[in-house]
Amino acid sequence: MSEMQSLHNVHPFDARGVAKRFRHAAIFGAMESLHAGETMRFVNDHDPLPLLNQLQQAFGEKLGINYIRREPGEIVIDFQVRG
Repeated sequence: MSEMQSLHNVHPFDARGVAKRFRHAAIFGAMESLHAGETMRFVNDHDPLPLLNQLQQAFGEKLGINYIRREPGEIVIDFQVRG
């Protein structure tokens, strides 16, 4: 698969623009809409460790988690749905 094709399977999700009280519901909704092989590129202002635990419990082995950037104030994580 070429790099250009793989970019079509990456969907951005910037949590910083979602009201805090709606974030987890929005993130879970976005994750549930992904198909096998698709990735949600998640951006946040803090490391969402409780959220990661919740996602792992909900999706188990079907979820791949890969930090792209992990710096104070800027967290970027790829959540990939495995087939």
